[in-house]
Amino acid sequence: MATLSEWVQGARPRTLPTAVSPVLVGTGVAVGAGTVAPGRALLALLVAVALVVGVNYANDYSDGIRGTDDDRVGPLRLVGSKLAAATTVRAVAFGCFAVAGLAGLTLVSLSRQWWLIAVGALCIAGAWFYTGGSRPYGYAGLGEVAVFVFFGPVAVLGTVLTQSGPPNPLAVVGAVGVGLLACAVLVANNLRDIPTDTVAGKRTLAVVLGDTDTRRLYVALVAIPFLLSALAGLRGWPMLLALLALPLAVPPARQVLGGADGRALVRVLGATGVLLLAWSVLTAVGAAVTALV
Repeated sequence: MATLSEWVQGARPRTLPTAVSPVLVGTGVAVGAGTVAPGRALLALLVAVALVVGVNYANDYSDGIRGTDDDRVGPLRLVGSKLAAATTVRAVAFGCFAVAGLAGLTLVSLSRQWWLIAVGALCIAGAWFYTGGSRPYGYAGLGEVAVFVFFGPVAVLGTVLTQSGPPNPLAVVGAVGVGLLACAVLVANNLRDIPTDTVAGKRTLAVVLGDTDTRRLYVALVAIPFLLSALAGLRGWPMLLALLALPLAVPPARQVLGGADGRALVRVLGATGVLLLAWSVLTAVGAAVTALV
């Protein structure tokens, strides 16, 4: 039976910046538009965190029963390590999705953006079918597309919509930047797993592109958000604050280009999550302050 510590590891805390970051950026944009709604921001955060933890447990379950995690380098997997029953892990994943759904319904009822119910249902379906079902799209090289859409435009713009209404151009910049950096987190993860995923028949984008091109993709995903920040600075100089996170991008990019593999890429994954969070905090502050200058 898995311990509490092992369940926490199974939730993959290193990926939580992908949940927190879009809510931070969206809330910063909303504050810049003149709306301060901490209750709605907290509900959006609960939705995002519950979905990320849920998808991590869902992946643990689905990859575990397929045998994809039988020989794995990286964070603990409960099913693959036989520390928890597959049915228990699946039940916890569904519980997380239920929490996300209830929080999302509450947020929608407060904002009166009723059409977002359909978006929420799509998010939950996307979380499950990433590695679940008979034809998971994560096994067909589409994981990065889904991460960009769900953690970028959907999460950031959804946060803005439920707090201050229609998003502005700064919200779009934030959405694209968060989406790209969230993709970089996934690419670092999948780069590490190319050998085992290839054997298991899991055709992630990293497996399709190969080692060299995946490393180049990672660097591009990390670099483009800073270009967007520089361009956004033409609209309001506080958006340039995000460039202060640039030094955090150099070490992981250098490691990836230098051929880091195995456990070294676990550290890159963590560093990329920190980079995503730092860029998002600075972008949120910039978006909130831009309207005042």
